[in-house]
Amino acid sequence: MSEPHVIESVTVRIGAPAEFVWEVLVDYPRYPEWNPYTVKVVTTLTVGDPIDLTLPSPDGSSGTFVNREHLRVVDPPRHLRYDTGDELPGIFAVRDQWIEPLGAALCTYRTTDAFSGQYADKVIEVSGPWVKAGFDAVAHALKARAEQLWARQAAPPGG
Repeated sequence: MSEPHVIESVTVRIGAPAEFVWEVLVDYPRYPEWNPYTVKVVTTLTVGDPIDLTLPSPDGSSGTFVNREHLRVVDPPRHLRYDTGDELPGIFAVRDQWIEPLGAALCTYRTTDAFSGQYADKVIEVSGPWVKAGFDAVAHALKARAEQLWARQAAPPGG
């Protein structure tokens, strides 16, 4: 079996505590307010359970589609992993989201997706740039959202 194809987002530095960024990351009901790539998520956040990700259509139309994956690691505030399991014959994708604490109110975020299986080459060829652009957009949007909310929370009353 060949090595998986890995798509990695930019790594962003976020001016907020890792625990706070984690809470923003898993606050799925609020995704429509800030997340440009994953516009809706339905999950229990329990390892083994499904996670249904609603994504915008890659063709740029106003449509969306649901991608069902399965939670494998929920390790707050550092690591979230889910994969496609047997949902897509001929393709297996493993998504990891990483938050690395750097200090009391500073951390980094990045995400990767590793594609393997019979159709991995074709998926990368057709969808790779779209996935990369989406991952980068999420990283930048998470940074903006977490820093905005943290600044509001950390501001002194009346200030």
